[in-house]
Amino acid sequence: MRDHPHGETAKHSDVWTGHASKRVQWLPALAGAAVMALGIELAVDSAWTSGIAPLVMAVVGCIAAGLLVLFGTLAFLHVDLKLDTECLEVRCGHIGVPRRRIPLSHVAGAEFAAHVNPRHWGGWGYRWRPEKGTAVVVRRGEGVILRLWDGHTFTVTVDNAEAAVRVISDRLRPGTTGALH
Repeated sequence: MRDHPHGETAKHSDVWTGHASKRVQWLPALAGAAVMALGIELAVDSAWTSGIAPLVMAVVGCIAAGLLVLFGTLAFLHVDLKLDTECLEVRCGHIGVPRRRIPLSHVAGAEFAAHVNPRHWGGWGYRWRPEKGTAVVVRRGEGVILRLWDGHTFTVTVDNAEAAVRVISDRLRPGTTGALH
Protein backbone atom coordinates (compact mmCIF):
# COMPACT_ATOMS: atom_id res chain seq x y z
CA MET A 1 0.00 0.00 0.00
CA ARG A 2 1.82 3.03 -1.27
CA ASP A 3 1.80 6.46 0.34
CA HIS A 4 0.03 9.15 -1.57
CA PRO A 5 0.16 12.81 -0.50
CA HIS A 6 -0.51 12.19 3.20
CA GLY A 7 -0.02 8.53 3.97
CA GLU A 8 -3.03 7.30 2.00
CA THR A 9 -2.81 3.77 0.74
CA ALA A 10 -3.25 2.27 -2.69
CA LYS A 11 -4.49 -1.25 -3.28
CA HIS A 12 -1.73 -2.27 -5.71
CA SER A 13 1.04 -2.67 -3.15
CA ASP A 14 1.62 -4.15 0.31
CA VAL A 15 3.69 -1.18 1.49
CA TRP A 16 2.41 1.86 3.40
CA THR A 17 4.77 4.79 3.81
CA GLY A 18 4.52 7.99 5.74
CA HIS A 19 6.71 10.76 7.02
CA ALA A 20 6.91 13.77 9.29
CA SER A 21 9.13 16.84 9.01
CA LYS A 22 10.37 19.61 11.27
CA ARG A 23 11.24 22.76 9.40
CA VAL A 24 12.51 25.06 12.16
CA GLN A 25 15.49 22.82 12.87
CA TRP A 26 17.23 24.31 9.86
CA LEU A 27 18.15 27.23 12.13
CA PRO A 28 20.25 25.09 14.55
CA ALA A 29 21.80 23.33 11.53
CA LEU A 30 22.89 26.70 10.17
CA ALA A 31 24.27 27.62 13.61
CA GLY A 32 26.28 24.37 13.63
CA ALA A 33 27.67 25.18 10.18
CA ALA A 34 28.58 28.68 11.38
CA VAL A 35 30.47 27.30 14.40
CA MET A 36 32.37 24.93 12.09
CA ALA A 37 33.19 27.85 9.79
CA LEU A 38 34.51 29.78 12.81
CA GLY A 39 36.84 26.88 13.61
CA ILE A 40 38.11 26.82 10.05
CA GLU A 41 38.53 30.60 10.05
CA LEU A 42 40.55 30.38 13.27
CA ALA A 43 42.78 27.72 11.74
CA VAL A 44 43.42 29.68 8.54
CA ASP A 45 43.70 33.29 9.72
CA SER A 46 44.87 32.97 13.31
CA ALA A 47 47.34 35.49 14.65
CA TRP A 48 47.20 34.12 18.17
CA THR A 49 50.35 34.81 20.08
CA SER A 50 49.44 32.77 23.16
CA GLY A 51 50.70 29.52 21.69
CA ILE A 52 49.65 26.62 19.53
CA ALA A 53 47.78 24.58 22.18
CA PRO A 54 44.99 27.16 22.78
CA LEU A 55 44.62 27.62 19.01
CA VAL A 56 44.36 23.87 18.35
CA MET A 57 41.85 23.47 21.19
CA ALA A 58 39.73 26.33 19.83
CA VAL A 59 39.83 25.03 16.25
CA VAL A 60 39.10 21.41 17.17
CA GLY A 61 36.43 22.49 19.67
CA CYS A 62 34.62 24.66 17.13
CA ILE A 63 34.73 22.07 14.38
CA ALA A 64 33.65 19.23 16.70
CA ALA A 65 30.81 21.26 18.25
CA GLY A 66 29.68 22.44 14.83
CA LEU A 67 29.66 18.90 13.40
CA LEU A 68 27.77 17.58 16.41
CA VAL A 69 25.07 20.27 16.16
CA LEU A 70 24.89 20.00 12.38
CA PHE A 71 24.57 16.20 12.34
CA GLY A 72 22.20 16.17 15.32
CA THR A 73 19.79 18.55 13.65
CA LEU A 74 20.01 17.14 10.12
CA ALA A 75 19.50 13.60 11.42
CA PHE A 76 16.16 14.60 12.91
CA LEU A 77 14.72 17.01 10.36
CA HIS A 78 12.37 14.30 9.20
CA VAL A 79 11.40 10.70 9.76
CA ASP A 80 10.24 8.14 7.22
CA LEU A 81 8.07 5.22 8.20
CA LYS A 82 7.70 2.17 5.96
CA LEU A 83 5.26 -0.58 6.80
CA ASP A 84 5.24 -3.76 4.77
CA THR A 85 3.68 -7.15 5.46
CA GLU A 86 6.48 -8.22 7.81
CA CYS A 87 7.84 -5.19 9.64
CA LEU A 88 7.75 -1.50 10.37
CA GLU A 89 10.92 0.45 9.58
CA VAL A 90 11.70 3.95 10.84
CA ARG A 91 14.52 5.95 9.22
CA CYS A 92 15.64 9.38 10.35
CA GLY A 93 17.17 12.24 8.43
CA HIS A 94 18.56 12.42 4.94
CA ILE A 95 20.82 9.39 5.29
CA GLY A 96 18.35 7.22 7.18
CA VAL A 97 20.32 7.02 10.43
CA PRO A 98 19.39 6.17 13.08
CA ARG A 99 17.15 3.39 11.81
CA ARG A 100 14.86 1.00 13.67
CA ARG A 101 13.23 -2.10 12.21
CA ILE A 102 10.44 -3.75 14.23
CA PRO A 103 9.03 -7.06 12.98
CA LEU A 104 5.21 -7.14 13.16
CA SER A 105 5.56 -10.42 15.08
CA HIS A 106 6.92 -8.29 17.97
CA VAL A 107 3.93 -5.91 17.93
CA ALA A 108 0.98 -6.56 20.25
CA GLY A 109 -1.00 -3.53 19.12
CA ALA A 110 -0.94 0.03 17.78
CA GLU A 111 -2.59 3.20 19.03
CA PHE A 112 -3.14 6.64 17.55
CA ALA A 113 -1.55 9.46 19.55
CA ALA A 114 -3.16 12.81 18.77
CA HIS A 115 -0.59 14.91 20.64
CA VAL A 116 3.02 13.73 20.81
CA ASN A 117 4.94 16.52 22.51
CA PRO A 118 8.77 16.67 22.28
CA ARG A 119 8.85 18.27 25.74
CA HIS A 120 7.37 15.09 27.26
CA TRP A 121 10.23 13.08 25.73
CA GLY A 122 13.06 15.45 26.68
CA GLY A 123 13.28 17.08 23.24
CA TRP A 124 13.47 16.13 19.59
CA GLY A 125 15.27 13.10 18.30
CA TYR A 126 15.59 9.43 19.16
CA ARG A 127 14.54 9.28 22.81
CA TRP A 128 14.21 6.77 25.62
CA ARG A 129 12.37 7.34 28.89
CA PRO A 130 12.07 4.46 31.40
CA GLU A 131 8.43 5.22 32.15
CA LYS A 132 7.41 5.87 28.52
CA GLY A 133 9.55 3.66 26.27
CA THR A 134 11.39 4.67 23.09
CA ALA A 135 10.38 7.33 20.58
CA VAL A 136 11.42 9.11 17.42
CA VAL A 137 10.07 12.64 17.73
CA VAL A 138 10.74 15.15 14.94
CA ARG A 139 7.82 17.48 15.57
CA ARG A 140 4.83 18.08 17.82
CA GLY A 141 1.60 16.45 16.69
CA GLU A 142 0.13 13.11 15.77
CA GLY A 143 1.97 9.85 15.98
CA VAL A 144 1.79 6.08 16.35
CA ILE A 145 2.37 4.19 19.59
CA LEU A 146 3.34 0.54 19.16
CA ARG A 147 2.81 -1.79 22.12
CA LEU A 148 5.39 -4.54 21.85
CA TRP A 149 5.00 -8.06 23.22
CA ASP A 150 7.97 -7.54 25.58
CA GLY A 151 6.05 -4.80 27.41
CA HIS A 152 7.90 -1.87 25.84
CA THR A 153 6.43 0.84 23.64
CA PHE A 154 7.76 2.60 20.57
CA THR A 155 6.32 5.98 19.55
CA VAL A 156 6.97 7.76 16.26
CA THR A 157 5.62 11.05 14.96
CA VAL A 158 4.20 10.63 11.48
CA ASP A 159 1.65 12.42 9.32
CA ASN A 160 -1.64 10.54 8.88
CA ALA A 161 -0.92 8.40 11.93
CA GLU A 162 -4.53 7.16 12.04
CA ALA A 163 -4.06 5.47 8.65
CA ALA A 164 -0.81 3.89 9.84
CA VAL A 165 -2.55 2.51 12.94
CA ARG A 166 -5.35 1.06 10.77
CA VAL A 167 -2.87 -0.67 8.46
CA ILE A 168 -0.83 -2.04 11.38
CA SER A 169 -3.97 -3.25 13.17
CA ASP A 170 -5.25 -4.95 10.00
CA ARG A 171 -1.94 -6.75 9.59
CA LEU A 172 -1.97 -7.94 13.19
CA ARG A 173 -5.38 -9.61 12.88
CA PRO A 174 -5.30 -13.40 12.55
CA GLY A 175 -5.75 -14.51 8.97
CA THR A 176 -4.30 -11.35 7.42
CA THR A 177 -0.87 -10.85 5.89
CA GLY A 178 1.68 -10.12 8.60
CA ALA A 179 -0.60 -11.35 11.36
CA LEU A 180 0.62 -12.90 14.56
CA HIS A 181 0.12 -16.64 14.79
